[in-house]
Amino acid sequence: MGATGEQIGPARSRERFLVGEAVADGVRSPILHSWQRCQSLGLSPDQTDLPYRDDFDPDSRLVHAAGPVLDQLASRFAGSQMNVSLADGNGTVLQRRFGEPALARTLPPIQTVPGFVFAERFAGTNGIGLALAERHLVQVYGAEHFAERSQSNACSAIPIRDRLSGHVVGVLCFGYPHGYEHPALPVLVRRAAESIERRLMEQRSERERALLRAYLDAGPLARNGAGPGEGPTIGLEELGDSGLDLGDQMLLKDKATELMSRAQRAAVEVLLPHGRGVTLLSSPVTSRSGVEGVVVEAVFSGEPPPAHHLALPTAAQPPPGTSPATAGKVRGLVLVGEPEVGKYAVAARRRLELLAEASTRIGTTLDVTRTARELAEMAVPRLADYVTVDVPESVLRGEESADPRSELHRTVVHGIREDCPFYPVGRRVELRAGTPHMRCLDSGQAVLEADLREAVGWIDQEPEHARRILDRNVHSLVSVPLLARGVLLGIASFYRAQDPAPFGEDDSWLAQELAARAALCIDNARRYTREHTLALALQESLLPHGMPEQGAVEVAHRYLPAESGVGGDWFDVIPLSGTRVALLVGDVVGHGLHAAATMGRLRTAARNFAELELAPDELLTHLDNLLVRLDREEGGDNDAGSTGIVGATCLYAVYDPTSRLCTMARAGHPPPALVHPGGRVTFPELPPGPPLGLGGLPFETAEIELPEGSTLVLYTDGLIEDRERDIDVALDQLSHTLSEPDRSPEDTCQAVFDAMAPEHPADDIALLVARTRTVPAERIATWNVSADPSLVAGVRAAATRQLADWGLDELAFAAELMLSELVTNAVRYGTEPIQVRLVHDRSLICEVSDGSSTAPHLRRAATTEEGGRGLFLVAQLARAWGTRYTPHGKVIWAECALDAA
Repeated sequence: MGATGEQIGPARSRERFLVGEAVADGVRSPILHSWQRCQSLGLSPDQTDLPYRDDFDPDSRLVHAAGPVLDQLASRFAGSQMNVSLADGNGTVLQRRFGEPALARTLPPIQTVPGFVFAERFAGTNGIGLALAERHLVQVYGAEHFAERSQSNACSAIPIRDRLSGHVVGVLCFGYPHGYEHPALPVLVRRAAESIERRLMEQRSERERALLRAYLDAGPLARNGAGPGEGPTIGLEELGDSGLDLGDQMLLKDKATELMSRAQRAAVEVLLPHGRGVTLLSSPVTSRSGVEGVVVEAVFSGEPPPAHHLALPTAAQPPPGTSPATAGKVRGLVLVGEPEVGKYAVAARRRLELLAEASTRIGTTLDVTRTARELAEMAVPRLADYVTVDVPESVLRGEESADPRSELHRTVVHGIREDCPFYPVGRRVELRAGTPHMRCLDSGQAVLEADLREAVGWIDQEPEHARRILDRNVHSLVSVPLLARGVLLGIASFYRAQDPAPFGEDDSWLAQELAARAALCIDNARRYTREHTLALALQESLLPHGMPEQGAVEVAHRYLPAESGVGGDWFDVIPLSGTRVALLVGDVVGHGLHAAATMGRLRTAARNFAELELAPDELLTHLDNLLVRLDREEGGDNDAGSTGIVGATCLYAVYDPTSRLCTMARAGHPPPALVHPGGRVTFPELPPGPPLGLGGLPFETAEIELPEGSTLVLYTDGLIEDRERDIDVALDQLSHTLSEPDRSPEDTCQAVFDAMAPEHPADDIALLVARTRTVPAERIATWNVSADPSLVAGVRAAATRQLADWGLDELAFAAELMLSELVTNAVRYGTEPIQVRLVHDRSLICEVSDGSSTAPHLRRAATTEEGGRGLFLVAQLARAWGTRYTPHGKVIWAECALDAA
């Protein structure tokens, strides 16, 4: 912040800037932006002439308030080269004080005589002009001044505000040689400005006291034409004992403030909450010193006023001072003051109302774009006539932006007219250095441009676009950064057009409050979007991306995530041995990453258990035990802060196309729908079974023979459970939707989603539709074999003949070897009954079953061993092989590809 180079500022950087070189490093952002504005204005560094005004008021309220403070500062700096300047809100110097009075005789008039204007557009970068542009305490050192004449000086300047309105009414500036720089100077200039602001408020209080004296001196007969029989006038607070509580007083003061701001003689009747009627009377009053104001009185009656009297009048009405309606009533003084004070109070109340409403209307959804839209809708038209919101595209995706200044996209445009003159939504917004928007992003603070016609940096960026905006009477701008938790999320720009008054400091503060609330909601939405995107990506990666090859069923599927977040619904199709297939749907309780991750673990476990050829009830038992262990590991039993796995539901079905039998079991899951070939829809009655995760409770299976060409529909509860729809009604609707015959699974999925899926799903939905197929009986060959090794050759011969009938002679050699080994093992080590089955489907399947539960194991035989190589040979010849257990024993199977020959 201090001087550089020769202690007079960044001289080298200034020289480089003046010749057009980049100077981003080594210069403070406010100074660089000011230089850029000066250059855009066409100012010359050696320019010495400043405009002079002789029409300023040397006896203004600001001068009177600042006079004693300036005198104290002059006394404090007596004998030094320090000088103190007071300027008005336009940059015109009103007063000067010098620590060494003789110093004024050695300086040019521009530095000593009041009346010269030091606004930035005339004087370039200087303390007064920069304080008005930045609207906070600034310090300028040596070569940071744009003009050559100020290169050897430094200054500290701060705006002076009217504390009632918040408007900047002046600037206090300390000027000194660079050697006077001291850390205490900013503190001193700030305290001096606060003293001037307090004295301004005291002046206003004196004027209001003078108005009150004038009101009291007038007497009851001179006020409002009061007639005989009216009671004395007392203060509003004195009526508390007569039934006027604090809430009543606040309501009356609120209405009285609006009357005062109108500066009219008027009357309005107000109905208090408890039914008591009050008439408010406003009348002009003038103090002895000539201060004009308004006094508002209340006349109390017991009858409620007519409904049409509850609104404030739009035009002046004569107060009913002598009317019977007020005769004999008690009068109370409500407010007395200047109309401007009433206007400020009304504006302040409306700002508070807007902020209170914003707290409920901004952030109603976890959507970045919608939240930005709500910010604009709140601001138009009560604060601004047009609002634009620009957000980096990465924020819309839920990420943080690496450089928000270079990747802004127009997200919202909202205004009093549909044909807004601003860049449309979706357009990339390019910002140049020196524009109000870029200054806002660089500093992280609001930037107020009271008059856009003088915002040369904004105009120079795209003159034609700026002209179109100015032609729509857009004249004032407040740019506010969207900052939340230290992250810059974008920028909101508020424009004024219809209201001729430019934005002031109070408007800027209100815009900042609205933007701060919106930014926090946008950041919450961004974080939710990021988590939702991650959860959705995880969910999609864990769900099947394609259906495996199998011939048992023709399948189609759908998955719809919940609007509030991804859940734990899943589905799967798992090919099993013997042409069978497993169909699976499940639902993990909860939403988000935790539910999606748990779903992935359960789906993986279910596939692994299915590979072990477990029966449906046994598979659900293993999943139940797994979920109990996971819940215990994550502290679900004893850690109150743990997320915990609450549970899951599941439906598991195994369909065998050779027998058309479907074995099913469910764990707290809705039963499937069965569509018969003619279109009749039924819901098979399955034993309900407890949800997964409870532990220790049994599951039961049900076996159903499915008609050939029937369709099995499996779904999660999100499809049929809805707050606005009874579950029985939903099931009837599902039945009606499925009743159309001869429809493909893909068409069935689409029809169900079109008819059943909510527009805004509260829970995710998984749907699996499987139309069953059947292996023809002529493609299945079965032989019963006695436990006699001599019969193995006969089985081989019968199998060879069957393969020839099927046209699979090329597979005869491999099939003979595999059957010979499997049947021999069954005869030697198994028990009767022994059965051999060949199935000609998408592959050739050889199965040998027996009544023993002992399964062989593949091992590598030693060179000295005579046996142990049979299963090794089977593994080499078959594409896959394995063992599955049945209620009466086991089946050893081997699968051979039809093109294996």
